[in-house]
Amino acid sequence: MSTDRFHLSEGDYVPDPDRDTTILLDGYYAHIAAALRDHALPPALVTEMRSRQSELEAANRHLIADEPSRHNLRLTLALVAAYEILTPHLGRETAMHAVRTAFIEPLSDTMQAGTRAMLDAAPDPFAAMVAMSRSREEHAFGTTFVFDRTIDDDQRYHLDVRRCFYHDVLTANSAPELTPMMCAFDANWIDAIDPEAHGFRFDRPTTIGLGASHCPFHFTRITPAD
Repeated sequence: MSTDRFHLSEGDYVPDPDRDTTILLDGYYAHIAAALRDHALPPALVTEMRSRQSELEAANRHLIADEPSRHNLRLTLALVAAYEILTPHLGRETAMHAVRTAFIEPLSDTMQAGTRAMLDAAPDPFAAMVAMSRSREEHAFGTTFVFDRTIDDDQRYHLDVRRCFYHDVLTANSAPELTPMMCAFDANWIDAIDPEAHGFRFDRPTTIGLGASHCPFHFTRITPAD
């Protein structure tokens, strides 16, 4: 059975926000459950977190503008719910680490492998990655993110995120310090890029979550001289 649960390696990737978010949350809460065992905390806290997530979704329903934002709200508020409930038990820093690990690690290997397989098989890996980025912009992010394509040609695809819905939701729920977790999650596909093998590099020196005014997602073809 294939481990590429997002079908990244097949080419022509089109996100399915409902499916993809459900896969992510299943892995996330399974990892949280393991963290509870490691810290000798009651497993019932997972049920409490899921209940709190539902409460937060109801309270933040006004932030939903389209179908992608409905699922991005679910995903983001799952982090808030676990963070709120774990902090009194573990302290702020340990709770943040537990949430970050649960969010990033469960699907890291399969996402990297799927992205790498897609790039390895593509006749033009740069064009394939740009196509995947465009698809995610439309289907996974939608109108609650604001994108500025500063350069878009055959050699460079430089996209700047001017508004991040994840950061907006976390700020509205008094947890902007969790935004870098969303940024770090991107390493699950960024780390699949091999500039020498795939002929392009990716640059993102900073993000909104790290205090910048925007998040640069810059894909650039390279030559041997680079």
